Amino acid sequence: MKHLLFLFLFLVTQWCTSQTLSGSIVVTENNGIDKVHLVNLRTKLSAYTNEFGNFTIENCAINDSIQCSKKGFQDFVFIITDFSSRTYKLKTVPFQLDQVVVNNSFNTTNIISQIDIKTFPVISSQELLRKVPGLFIGQHAGGGKAEQIFLRGFDIDHGTDIAIDVDGLPVNMVSHAHGQGYSDLHFLIPETVQKIDFDKGAYLASKGNFATAGQVSFQTKKVLDSDLISAEIGQFNTQRLLGMFTVLNKPNQNAYIATEYQKSEGPFESPQNFKRINLFSKYNLEFANQSELSLTASYFKSNWNASGQIPNRAVDSGLISRFGAIDDTEGGTTSRTNVMLKYRKFFEDNWESATSFYMSNYQFNLFSNFTFFLNDPINGDQINQKEERNSVGFESQIRKKSAYRGLNITTNAALGFRNDVMPNIVLSHTKNRETVLDLIQQGAITETNGFGYISSEIIAGKWTINPALRFDLFGFNYLNRLVAQPQKETELQTIWSPKINLLFKENDNLNFYFKAGKGFHSNDTRVIMEQTGRAKLPSSLGFDIGSSYKPFPRFLVNTAFWYLNLEQEFVYVGDAGIVEPSGATLRKGFDLGLRYQITNKLFINADYTYTDAKSIDAVKAENKIPLAPKTTLVAGINYRAEKGFSGSIYSRYLGDRPANEANTIVAKGYCITDMNVGYAFNSGIEVGAIIQNVFDTDWNETQFATESRLFNEASAVTEIHFTPGTPFNGRLFLKYKF
Repeated sequence: MKHLLFLFLFLVTQWCTSQTLSGSIVVTENNGIDKVHLVNLRTKLSAYTNEFGNFTIENCAINDSIQCSKKGFQDFVFIITDFSSRTYKLKTVPFQLDQVVVNNSFNTTNIISQIDIKTFPVISSQELLRKVPGLFIGQHAGGGKAEQIFLRGFDIDHGTDIAIDVDGLPVNMVSHAHGQGYSDLHFLIPETVQKIDFDKGAYLASKGNFATAGQVSFQTKKVLDSDLISAEIGQFNTQRLLGMFTVLNKPNQNAYIATEYQKSEGPFESPQNFKRINLFSKYNLEFANQSELSLTASYFKSNWNASGQIPNRAVDSGLISRFGAIDDTEGGTTSRTNVMLKYRKFFEDNWESATSFYMSNYQFNLFSNFTFFLNDPINGDQINQKEERNSVGFESQIRKKSAYRGLNITTNAALGFRNDVMPNIVLSHTKNRETVLDLIQQGAITETNGFGYISSEIIAGKWTINPALRFDLFGFNYLNRLVAQPQKETELQTIWSPKINLLFKENDNLNFYFKAGKGFHSNDTRVIMEQTGRAKLPSSLGFDIGSSYKPFPRFLVNTAFWYLNLEQEFVYVGDAGIVEPSGATLRKGFDLGLRYQITNKLFINADYTYTDAKSIDAVKAENKIPLAPKTTLVAGINYRAEKGFSGSIYSRYLGDRPANEANTIVAKGYCITDMNVGYAFNSGIEVGAIIQNVFDTDWNETQFATESRLFNEASAVTEIHFTPGTPFNGRLFLKYKF
């Protein structure tokens, strides 16, 4: 009886003293970290931190031990001495692949992105997009133009079939002066990037326009790990200066700024005179009511000259060298100013909301000459594409986590809109970037996209089910200023995009998934008004079957078989410098990704893709899709240390591709190897070198089958026109972290 009384008194005491413990977990003073796992070692009850690093655990008592753990950080245990809210700090540890768990997320490729950004740091703005396995880029206009993108058998041009955003701010430009979906990512400073999310295919309800081949989302840092000053200098009079500074650091608010300046003359005989300046700032304010306000502002401006795409015959005949030009007056200027405001709020009962609003002003002025003297034998065929644009957008999301009969359910829903206004968008025939000879197109465009989606993720044992539905409404408005009596033309279009994803997680080392979905890209407003009988919002339908597998603790394998049917394709028209719609296409292929950690500091990776791409509407002899990549391979080895020596070497291979529908003209493949080395001192100083094209390979960065005529030719010739890839070059860097 005495024992029972003692047990009763003990239980009553525990019940009376049990309380809810609240606190936060941070990496630095103001940098809360999410998804930290906390376990009460007495009760075995657990919890996770939210996106602010805050947590609550029920039924705690004085002297309970709380264990905190997260991959990539050192585990620690604290003992409850009172119930006041406290802040605890996690310490980072060197990244280890054996810590990676094959989780139940449908975006399994994000495992790869997190490994790569830790083991192969980004060293240039071009490297940002190359972090997506199987994605290749090419520059062909002096460094200032958005890169040409290739992914999953698509020549995406500058973004027609891939959706890109930064912190939720869309990068793609609808009805752009140069091409639909134009995505100039040069306003993003690489060192500000914290995380890269990507997914191939159209399987995410949160991604709409342009998300057919895939999507890439960049997340910038909330706070800086340290302040940084960096300087680079290299061949071709290349220079880069970077500064990143914390300007506010208080318990509930912080802010930093980053600025970058670049210049280069490039390897061309006619100097590029490329210059770019970037400014970026971010401010965060946390409120006591589990909410956060974030304000981001950025600005960039570029100007450059270009030697353009040159014909094979001009080089073969000795008329010009590989780095010469037929028209060296190409080039342009561009700038973009962005402001974005985000508000996040966490409520009781596992509710949370996120609302964002952005404004963007954009200027673009590009001079190109694709056909030389084909259309105008006297003055040449130079064209000017120019626009000014104001964009505004809004999106509000809610998320609810709940449990029902053993099922864990997370539901997401959102509403939003985007509005682009271009009061004067121009395509003209010019000479020497000075004289306007003819106006080819001139008008005003207003394009509005309203959207909503709902998505649920249901976890039932080893299974995860994700049904989703998205709705988009588009309003296209065009005023043609070149007709006698301009009248605004209007078109409304809607599209529904259902998606379903299934995942089976066998254990922490193996999962299998099936993803299927409908996606779309919009057509240029001018194409919609001028091309009758064409799809206004060409849709895609595709699926992926794949797995993530860790056969050994430090070896990860990702595989995917995929299929994608696109209702309508775009074809590049070189003599006009525009794109126009064509017929339906079918692509299917295989992706393989390997990540292996040899030692604690030595990593290797490899990504291989194979694609079969065909035009459905064409006869078999002419059903090739021009410039569609067939085989790609990227592989590298990296030695990474916090202090002392670091270095990496990596190669990228792009196989031969058909340059026209009949495959009678071939775009030659290439294999290029780059490397970098560095040494970090305890003082915060790091020195090193970056070497591109180590083996000085002659390669063509971009290639097109274009009909053109030189000044001394009697008739036109259709053949490969190319921009030569950068030869062997190096640059030195000096960094100071403080």
